[in-house]
Amino acid sequence: MTLSFHRIRICLTFAIAIASPLGVFADPCAPDNLGEHKSKLTAYKTSGQYDADLAAVAAEAKQYLQERLGKVDKPAIVLDIDETALSNYPALKINDYGFIIGGSCDLEKGPCGFLAWIDMAKGTAIAPALELYRFARANNIAVFFITGRPERTREATERNLREAGYTDWEKTVLKPADLKVVSAADYKGPVRCELLAQGYNIIVNMGDQPSDLAGGCAEKTFLLPNPFYRIP
Repeated sequence: MTLSFHRIRICLTFAIAIASPLGVFADPCAPDNLGEHKSKLTAYKTSGQYDADLAAVAAEAKQYLQERLGKVDKPAIVLDIDETALSNYPALKINDYGFIIGGSCDLEKGPCGFLAWIDMAKGTAIAPALELYRFARANNIAVFFITGRPERTREATERNLREAGYTDWEKTVLKPADLKVVSAADYKGPVRCELLAQGYNIIVNMGDQPSDLAGGCAEKTFLLPNPFYRIP
């Protein structure tokens, strides 16, 4: 992370002051305390502000869809799944915001392995994304899900989507087991470009990670808030 000039000046001042025998000072350049940061994440989620921020972004996406209705052939939208279409918050919270890929999932005591969580198909719909999805389908706009979830989770993922209210869509694209990429954008961008080559016009691409949106091949991108984790 690049420091601003103001913070650099503060850090330099601190470096001089800490060398002084006059006293010990708290380091203004130290990162946030992890425990306090986790408390802020929980407060952000439980206060309703997270939901409000999700709704604000999805409302912008819906407005853009409305503006483009009837103006393009084969209109489509692309949605990510995790923290976009579906919430994994119970698993995130029981793991104290850590990421555990393997093992069983105990939602009472933890830990909860992510693959086991997917197999449980208990993700709940992100309500503003579901509303956007329903608006798209009501207006004959094709919906594609492009996710970094592995192909082996297809049955559980699609079952979870249906049970959460996403009753029909054009295609779910999951990451092939043998595909190795530096960034999710290296996988998701080419998939969107393939859809364009098939004649679809992707009006909206919405996800919770910058890597969901990078790579082009969409008219407009919408980034949902996700303070819980970052995927390159």
